[in-house]
Amino acid sequence: MAVVPLLNDEEASVEALAVFNEIREARGTDYVNNFWRALAHDPAQLKSIWDRIQSVMAPGALDPLVKELIYVAVSTANGCGYCVHSHTASARAKGMTPAMHAELMAVIAMASQTNALATALGVPVDARFDTEETKG
Repeated sequence: MAVVPLLNDEEASVEALAVFNEIREARGTDYVNNFWRALAHDPAQLKSIWDRIQSVMAPGALDPLVKELIYVAVSTANGCGYCVHSHTASARAKGMTPAMHAELMAVIAMASQTNALATALGVPVDARFDTEETKG
């Protein structure tokens, strides 16, 4: 259950509705996700997050599917079920196959296990992996 009501188009401010319309246009749909509807209580934050996500998730050195896979992994690590679901759907729309999803789950599980072990054991970072050491 949301902490704030999810604003529909009639309840949203003019500023929030403008962002909803940008979302619809960019995605070629009439659907606006619940995340954006919750953020609509603060239209300035809604606009800021929407603009930033457009920039960050745009094609660049990493292609959009890779960015979605990273988003799923980070969302899993942060325990955000909403983001895991929405970015898994986005990854599928960008071409993620069932085999890719299975491999992603294996990598996430492996990283979680080895991260926990390295943390619990207090393993020091190898000098060759330290940023300062690799500059030479």
